[in-house]
Amino acid sequence: MPRVSPCAPRPLCLSALRAPLAALLTLVLASGAALAQNLPPTVDAALARAKVPRDAVSMLVVDVDALQPPRVAWRQQVPMNPASVMKLVTTYAALDILGPAFSWRTPVFVDGPVRNGVLEGNLYIQGQGDPKLVMERAWLLLRRVQGLGIRRITGDIVLDRSAFDTPEVDASAFDGEGLRPYNVAPDALLVNFKSVAMTFIPNRAAQVAQVAFDPPLAGVAMQPTVPLSAGECGDWTATLLPEVADPTRLAFAGSYPAACGEKTWAVAYADPRTFGARAVAGLWSELGNQLQGQVRDGRVPADLKPLFEASSPPLAEVVRDINKFSNNVMAQQLFLTLGLQQKKRGTLEASRTTMRQWWNDRIGTGEGQPVFDNGSGLSRDERVTAAELAKMLQVAWRSPVMSELMSSLPAAGVDGTMRRRAPRAGAAHLKTGTLRDASALAGFVDGASGRRYVLVAIANDGNAAAARPAFDALVNWAVQDN
Repeated sequence: MPRVSPCAPRPLCLSALRAPLAALLTLVLASGAALAQNLPPTVDAALARAKVPRDAVSMLVVDVDALQPPRVAWRQQVPMNPASVMKLVTTYAALDILGPAFSWRTPVFVDGPVRNGVLEGNLYIQGQGDPKLVMERAWLLLRRVQGLGIRRITGDIVLDRSAFDTPEVDASAFDGEGLRPYNVAPDALLVNFKSVAMTFIPNRAAQVAQVAFDPPLAGVAMQPTVPLSAGECGDWTATLLPEVADPTRLAFAGSYPAACGEKTWAVAYADPRTFGARAVAGLWSELGNQLQGQVRDGRVPADLKPLFEASSPPLAEVVRDINKFSNNVMAQQLFLTLGLQQKKRGTLEASRTTMRQWWNDRIGTGEGQPVFDNGSGLSRDERVTAAELAKMLQVAWRSPVMSELMSSLPAAGVDGTMRRRAPRAGAAHLKTGTLRDASALAGFVDGASGRRYVLVAIANDGNAAAARPAFDALVNWAVQDN
């Protein structure tokens, strides 16, 4: 199992270079600060138009090789809330500690014999934090059980979620949007992000839209059709007049605009504690199987050996999903996995301790250390300075996992959260972040001169979202560096 502090056998051991590299990066950043205290005029003008105060932003543009003074260094030592840009820290730490090929295992157990297609006992599914146990992979897991000759279970299906020990939270507590998938809490056995995907397929002949629900949820009534309506697509989710707050019923009091064509809408299930059980029961039944008992939470008996283990996609693929689409719960699953793997405890505090130790070992403390909370940026407490983040990205640039980290970032004008923000298509790989009072952008920018830069821009203000044009102006300025 990989460890945080000792130097692993890799082509380049960053621990051995940590002290001189950290000292060099700190010296270069400090020496250039006095030379780059003025923001580019286009950025200053954009901030003025947006009515975002200059003292509410932090910006830094510096060469990836750390051999030149910063081109822009504005309030780079001020701790800021980075919103989802914090995922950069979590994902780089995970790639560095666990390695790009790391995968999660979800073992399956039985405690009785199988005779003539009948399991005379219980089936156990033990979660280990897999961030991508989506419906298709949960279906395949149960299909594999079926393939081993089990079609009926006389006992229960037991879901072991004990690998993570986290406090129960109200999904609406952060911003009052409890039914938004981005607010879903982590879970050692996270099935389909505890969310239901509803696909609307217009049938003009019948004047209805067929509604497909994935995954099927046992014990939940799901309205199969919605009347079609005329007019433009517009705010079609509001037109549906959804009734999704009742855990026993998913329904619609409105209509679906025919002009929308086929669309899919995901909502977080109203009772997240029972989602996994309902989804597993629904999928098991949909496969044509029978369950005499119930699906319930519990623990795997200590003396059982796995019947088989389902494997997740590799970490490099998971990191790509996290950063390209800013998936909060996947980032939190990864954050907790770091504590579970390094400290044998799937708790937030174990993960925070792991991150602090890793930061000291790999990045150093010359610029300070971030404040870690849940690793996703969906937090009012996480903090990082532009200087800290820039130094981490400069270290990442020299690391063996640089290619995996960079390819996971949204490419400007191409994909992910940057697909509509393009100084020049593909000229920048940047992670975005947005909260009601925080907006951020960080990553790598290719200049027209052939130089590559680390760019960090963070705004903390009640009007932070309005700073995006200023961030884009900073990216454009860095791209047009000749």
